[in-house]
Amino acid sequence: MSKMRELMQVSPVIPVVAIEDAANAVPLAQALLDGGIAVIEVTLRTAAALDAIAAIAEQCPDMCVGAGTVWTEAQAHAVIDAGAQFVVSPGISMPVYHVCGERDCPILPGCQTTSEVAQWAALGLDAVKFFPAQYAGGVGALKSFMAVFPDMWFCPTGGISLANAADYLALKAVPCVGGSWIVDNALVAAGDWSAISDSARKAGVLAE
Repeated sequence: MSKMRELMQVSPVIPVVAIEDAANAVPLAQALLDGGIAVIEVTLRTAAALDAIAAIAEQCPDMCVGAGTVWTEAQAHAVIDAGAQFVVSPGISMPVYHVCGERDCPILPGCQTTSEVAQWAALGLDAVKFFPAQYAGGVGALKSFMAVFPDMWFCPTGGISLANAADYLALKAVPCVGGSWIVDNALVAAGDWSAISDSARKAGVLAE
């Protein structure tokens, strides 16, 4: 089993977060751990992202921290240097793919079409991100992909919520989904870590 597939089985939901203040990174990671989720994707959508990844990697060894929205070669090197244990890209970025290969870092690249899935399969990958899932055909599209690519695993992200996550997780090729609903920015700003732990607990049982 590939390392990316192992990471996809850590939790049925990978929280996708944009951290505005790096000081919140460790308390947030700990809140998720307290709620039973041991994986997090920190997106490069804020100026604090790299510092947040570094803080989680250094201070929360039980949390598997990945970097999302990675588009460029420089970004890929930067997040791996910061301690990211996996890299997620929204779509096709061959420079990111090559950096991850050179540095032995698992990658979860984005795809939306049959041709894109085929490209990653041809390169030997066995796991991809389906993005934006809910707006690119949802569960029906994934069922079609599964018929053509029976050996591929998918992590649907984009439009996933507590209301529809279980529909995706019912598919055998979907060990996890990516979702931003678990970490409410207002709760982070308020430092309400117990509420985030409660949200994580609810997400953690979706695949049961």
